[in-house]
Amino acid sequence: MAGPLSATVRAATRRRLIPQRVALVLTQAAVKKVQTIMDGRPDMIGLKVGVRTRGCNGLSYTIEYAKEKHKQDEVVVQDGVTVLIDKKAQLTLLGTEMDYQESKLASEFVFYNPNIKGTCGCGESFSV
Repeated sequence: MAGPLSATVRAATRRRLIPQRVALVLTQAAVKKVQTIMDGRPDMIGLKVGVRTRGCNGLSYTIEYAKEKHKQDEVVVQDGVTVLIDKKAQLTLLGTEMDYQESKLASEFVFYNPNIKGTCGCGESFSV
């Protein structure tokens, strides 16, 4: 008969553990919309999110179809959908939630970004 199981605990002295933050998280509404968009585009591998200089506050998001992954793109795969993040957008999107919302006036992807320091009145541009 075997004795009780034992465990040993040792302090990590050689390396410091750093918590990892996810680059981008999609809500279920965003996942469903990306699936719908991509169903008609079998030649594309996913959507690509980027930022560009625009608007009164400096930056705005861009979303386009992606045919291929570029060397420095970050890939987010969630619930069967693929979203690529452009190299220039990676730091500004870190920890962001991507949602999809529909109302009587608009249907759009909405980004909840904890890194934003300010936005313009219309919500189209931001600064970090």
